[in-house]
Amino acid sequence: LRKFAQQGASEGRHELLAFLSGSSSYAPASGEIVGILKQMSDEMLADYNSATEAEESAIKVFEELMAAKKKEKQLASEAIEKKTARIAELGIALAEKANDLEDTQEALAADKQFIANMEETCKKKKEEWEERCKLRAEELQALAETIKILNDDDALELFKSTLPSPGASSFVQVQVTAAIAKSRAASLLKEGLRFAGVSERV
Repeated sequence: LRKFAQQGASEGRHELLAFLSGSSSYAPASGEIVGILKQMSDEMLADYNSATEAEESAIKVFEELMAAKKKEKQLASEAIEKKTARIAELGIALAEKANDLEDTQEALAADKQFIANMEETCKKKKEEWEERCKLRAEELQALAETIKILNDDDALELFKSTLPSPGASSFVQVQVTAAIAKSRAASLLKEGLRFAGVSERV
């Protein structure tokens, strides 16, 4: 009361202070005191209303802020859940890719080993084929020389000389024997040529 009394008129403040201090020189001035109290009440009510409005405004702003923060939290939680699920999916996909890579590497190693074995096998087969071709060429050369010998007149005379007795029947037999030998030699030569992949020329 003393504080608010100092804000009033100087005469009112003096009388109010005299009343509060119990001074004997106080002269009743109830009308002025009531006016001061009324003024004080109005000011306090105005301050209260202003403070209430400010508080309500602050509460409203706070509630709006809390609502926005809750929404942000919800969105952040949903984003975290999606990203967590995505991380799990990527982890599974990465594991599958790792397994696929391991299987591919194993298959590649097996293919390389197969190629190496195939090259070694082809090398051996080539060597075997070259050897067979060499032997076959030697056989064909021998057959060609045999046919040449059989076609020679000296060979025919040799056949004649080996017969026990001369005669027409023996001569025919020698011719037949020589013809059979030539035919068999020619057949063997053709067979060897076909086997070696050479054109048939006798």
